[in-house]
Amino acid sequence: MADKNNQQFVKEIADIKSDFPQWYTDVVLKTQLVDYGPVKGTMVIRPYGYGIWENIQRELDNRIKATGHENAYFPMLIPYSFLMKEAEHVEGFAPEVALVTHIGNEELPEKLVVRPTSETIIGNMYSKWIQSWRDLPVMINQWANVVRWEKTTRPFLRTSEFLWQEGHTVHATEEEAQAETLKMLDVYQEFAENVLAIPVIVGKKSEKEKFAGAKSTYTMEAMMLDGKSLQSGTTHNLGQNFSRAFEIQFLDKDGVLKHPYQTSWGVSTRLIGALIMAHGDERGLVLPPMVAPKQIIIIPIAAFKGGVLEKAQELRQLLLASGVRAEIDNRDQSPGWKFNEWEMKGVPARIEIGPRDIESDSCILVRRDTHEKKVISLNNIGATIVAELKDIQANMLEKSRKFRDSHIVICETVDELKQAVDSGNFVKAMWCGSRECEAKIKEQTSATTRCMPFDQTPVGTKCIVCGKEIKNCEGYVAYFAKAY
Repeated sequence: MADKNNQQFVKEIADIKSDFPQWYTDVVLKTQLVDYGPVKGTMVIRPYGYGIWENIQRELDNRIKATGHENAYFPMLIPYSFLMKEAEHVEGFAPEVALVTHIGNEELPEKLVVRPTSETIIGNMYSKWIQSWRDLPVMINQWANVVRWEKTTRPFLRTSEFLWQEGHTVHATEEEAQAETLKMLDVYQEFAENVLAIPVIVGKKSEKEKFAGAKSTYTMEAMMLDGKSLQSGTTHNLGQNFSRAFEIQFLDKDGVLKHPYQTSWGVSTRLIGALIMAHGDERGLVLPPMVAPKQIIIIPIAAFKGGVLEKAQELRQLLLASGVRAEIDNRDQSPGWKFNEWEMKGVPARIEIGPRDIESDSCILVRRDTHEKKVISLNNIGATIVAELKDIQANMLEKSRKFRDSHIVICETVDELKQAVDSGNFVKAMWCGSRECEAKIKEQTSATTRCMPFDQTPVGTKCIVCGKEIKNCEGYVAYFAKAY
């Protein structure tokens, strides 16, 4: 009966192998992560989806604070004139900017921008707060929402409004700003791998792909199950671009008035999309224990017999005391229906307990990552489950790392690159660094330059596009992929 239920339940989501985009949409809706908002391109994050975001936020916030940053909050309405002060910045964001032009029937004397990012308004405030070298460094982060009017939207991946954190720091020297930019990239990479169980490729963005207004941008790129890349977090060395535009100056130790150097960096609810597309399977979500809202679901079998429900409640309390997020599903549904429901929702493991299990002082544990089913003792069950969750977390990272590494292909021609990305791979190749060659790759293959990794060990001698001989740091090792 359970097999029949499973077949019927899985029919509710598209086949992951034949229709990955529809599978993704089905999963985010049917697992109740989100629903579509009434305004085109917006999403309502439902409690289960927001529970994932809360765990992401908590884990990352701890890491941000551990590196010396403090949280603050800045207004979401920004004078339009602020955006106009930095030429590259306004050019990069103008197509996506939402404007407030009226309050009631009264037209505003100056249009207001609904925050697409906060460099400009934060720069304005820093110009008031920073006077001396003693005021530096400034190490501020904010958790906020932003609005970018995307033409093509998909829940979590691209929406007109989304949640994120954005760090904004100010430093006396260029060296300090660069060190901060790379340090936060390291923080993001550690978080992605140890919390989200997603291995990422880190490196520098090309001039074409960098953040509008930045001196340089660094990224972590995650491989999804269809071989496409998801830019999952970026850090930016802003140089003095914004400090000059907003007249941020400080009196240095040498008595000279100088413009400081700035950074910004952020990740968003896009990370939930990364979780779905990096770990999911034909049954739905597979959530890493570190961010799963419910780490263990307890399903009583014959709940009203032999003290089963009471034992399940006792078991939950033991797990809660061990720091495990555990819940009991005592709804009026068959056990098979519940198994399928929680498998689709990606709960890391479930416990089945019935009268016979109680007699043998045991229960059944079923892991979501491997589908392994085993009998475990109720004695010291808290420690047992904690160990299992750690193993699930580690196994998911290792599985993702093996998948990624097996889908990286070294290519020497554009034809090889096209075949590789069309087959669901990242391509590693030599590139001369010219925008012309970068544009040709996108035009001919739909792939883009994802990053230049820090390890620049050559994988060839010539540019994959123009054939130019590359030597003496005249070009780059780069990753190319189709991307979300």
